Amino acid sequence: MAPHPWIGWDPYRYPDGLRDGAALVLIYPHAAVITEEQPALVPHVLLTVRGSKLRKHTGQVSFPGGAVDAGESFETAALREANEEVGVAPDMVRVLGRLTPLHIPVSGFLLHPVVGIVDERPDFQIAEWEVARLLEVPLSRLTDRGLVKREMRTREHNGQSFQLNWPYFDLDGEKVWGATAMALAEFMAMVGG
Repeated sequence: MAPHPWIGWDPYRYPDGLRDGAALVLIYPHAAVITEEQPALVPHVLLTVRGSKLRKHTGQVSFPGGAVDAGESFETAALREANEEVGVAPDMVRVLGRLTPLHIPVSGFLLHPVVGIVDERPDFQIAEWEVARLLEVPLSRLTDRGLVKREMRTREHNGQSFQLNWPYFDLDGEKVWGATAMALAEFMAMVGG
């Protein structure tokens, strides 16, 4: 789900001076219609549409997350941010592990996605200045290859323009791209999706 080609970006090398960020890839059961007659609880992943008053990545789709404070582990930061943004109580979450860190050149972060699971759907409480809305996505939807779209974008690097083939998930009228799409794709690959 990385753009191609990405001029000036190497996914295997991180430049000096990046700020650590952490995000929670939260998996939880939620009702979904499996057949016309009977809904069932199926695994979902939580995504947020970032609020319009934020300084960076306004309106983009992301996992709950943010900067890692001094002395915090990536897990602690991801749980704290999820609590602040969407009201997920940290003690509800069982942390399963981390995904591959992702360099986000636009904001200078090295994002550490942390995967966690809860036994029941949290009673989400949105911090409206940070989160415009929630996207609750059944994991099974992410296996639909038809959700992956591509568009061409122009980017500047060292005074030159380049055309990038930019993949994204088309979910509920939102384009899920960049680090969020890459983390989602890695997670789905790990669970066999």
